[in-house]
Amino acid sequence: MGQAEIMNFVDGAFVTGASTFDKLSPVDGQVTATVHEAGRAEVDAAVTAARRALDGPWGRTSVADRARVLRRIADRIEERFEDFVEAEVRDTGKPVAQARQLDVARAVANFRSFADTVSAAGLDSYLTELPGGRRALNYAIAQPLGVVAVIVPWNLPLLLLTWKVAPALACGNAVVVKPSEETPSTATLLAEVMADAGVPAGVYNVVHGFGPSSAGEFLTTHEGIDGVTFTGESGTGSAIMRAVAPAVRPVSFELGGKNAAIVFADADLDKAVDGLSRSVFANTGQVCLCTERVYVQRPVYDDVVAGLVAKARQLRLGRPEHPDTTTGPLISVAHREKVLSYLALARDEGAETLIGGGVPDLGPDLAGGAWVEPTLWAGLDHGARTVREEVFGPVAALMPFDHEEDAVRLANDTRYGLAAAVWTQNLERGHRVAQRMRVGMAWVNTWFLRDLRSPFGGVGLSGIGREGGQHSLHFYTQPTNVCVQL
Repeated sequence: MGQAEIMNFVDGAFVTGASTFDKLSPVDGQVTATVHEAGRAEVDAAVTAARRALDGPWGRTSVADRARVLRRIADRIEERFEDFVEAEVRDTGKPVAQARQLDVARAVANFRSFADTVSAAGLDSYLTELPGGRRALNYAIAQPLGVVAVIVPWNLPLLLLTWKVAPALACGNAVVVKPSEETPSTATLLAEVMADAGVPAGVYNVVHGFGPSSAGEFLTTHEGIDGVTFTGESGTGSAIMRAVAPAVRPVSFELGGKNAAIVFADADLDKAVDGLSRSVFANTGQVCLCTERVYVQRPVYDDVVAGLVAKARQLRLGRPEHPDTTTGPLISVAHREKVLSYLALARDEGAETLIGGGVPDLGPDLAGGAWVEPTLWAGLDHGARTVREEVFGPVAALMPFDHEEDAVRLANDTRYGLAAAVWTQNLERGHRVAQRMRVGMAWVNTWFLRDLRSPFGGVGLSGIGREGGQHSLHFYTQPTNVCVQL
């Protein structure tokens, strides 16, 4: 993979920025791209172009026409499937197989799913009876929200980008996208696809840069923005809320998590251990839905611990293109320093490190990468910072419990509320416990199984609002009620 030049995309054209910065490979620390950072002028041009597109023909397109555009975008992504895989792997270092099977495949599915969803959306209408035998017809039309700032993270950059852009365009909005500075490539490649698919200039714009005093701040504080959708850490979500508060702009946030899994003694332990291994170590633990707290009923605690340690030993860290690689690096050396600080903190807090706990020796070629060992802890107190704060790495604390009430209380004892998983062969218990979880999503005997029509989001520090299916359409539109007296 050679070094690339990544530019901003404004009003249908690629443009330079106020400055540039280097994008480093998380695999070996080498420079992979020069990225043009957008300044205030570039952000303002992007927002202005988006507004102009809304006032032009795009603002008058029908639902059927927009659905056709979304399906063309999906077709074009499929035509350039391997280009997207290469770009995603270059930015993130994740295994090629994962990028193919999850990230890029879901991008295609996102556009097709929201084309179907918006096509099936109906019109709300009511016949109102008035005094004296009069009647009135009320009906609500869904107007686009307007110019939407789309700010996406680095862990699943293309998947989460398209999860937001697809419904935004389906509802007739124009967007200005700010990808993470760590993963600028696929948002830029998608700009080429948008143009090929016939998306008008200004409907899809991309500005690169950082948060404070950079593109992120310039975008969220711009007076021309009508709403912000953001996925990322809770602290950044709070900062964005402060930025948009003076103009009372709507936000949709999917933020951090400190997700729990509960394993009951009657669970199918082989399936539970397989599922837990995925939920702890998938994408090197860099998924907001990953499990960082595992509560296991005492009679099977030792068996689950042994099974998870065995699974961790089977993981293979290495270059993303190698067919045996199961686990990539963290996104950056800076993020590795954060994760390593929690590994040290866990030891200080009395953790027994069951496996991992440091930096692997993968040879001199990968010494500059952001590698960390998959890590499991036992013996931590539930009040330990390592148990309560989001690490966002391939780590989990394992803790025993005795009774169902204990598990529910411990799982809910958190400021976060994104996801939970319950493992039991007693489906009555599965339903009961899942419904008591204070989270946006609760799985029973599975993890990360998604129907794109179902609501996605969290409570507490894990977010505001819901995305998915009709829930996304509710955010990206604002209804206008028309009342006609008959």
